[in-house]
Amino acid sequence: MFHRNHSRIAQPITKPGDRSTKRWTRSLRNAVSRTLYLMRPTLISLAFMAAGSVAHAQGTMDFSGADTLMQTFKTFAMYAGAVICLGGLIFAGIRMMTGRFQDAIPGLFGALFGAAILGWGAGWISSLTGQQM
Repeated sequence: MFHRNHSRIAQPITKPGDRSTKRWTRSLRNAVSRTLYLMRPTLISLAFMAAGSVAHAQGTMDFSGADTLMQTFKTFAMYAGAVICLGGLIFAGIRMMTGRFQDAIPGLFGALFGAAILGWGAGWISSLTGQQM
């Protein structure tokens, strides 16, 4: 009934079908535990969702920080537009005073671009964020 292996521990003689059954049981147990391990975040979130739906708690959201941030962006757009416009006008003016009117054209387009940012910057920011300023 028992035979000895090389490590001097008596082990029962097993039939060939026993090993495959144990292997199949072990692989099934590993598959189930792996599936539960992978589904753990989903199960936890479902448990919290079920608990939250019972409470029906509704809070308010404070957007005062977002309004302040968008006001900062608006101010930056105004300053950037003014600096670009002024820089383009100075560049174009210097080129025109030296008689190189053809070289002044990029400066005039830069001044036009700066004026567009200065005039429409707040509108662009409002349309991108949905904030009214």
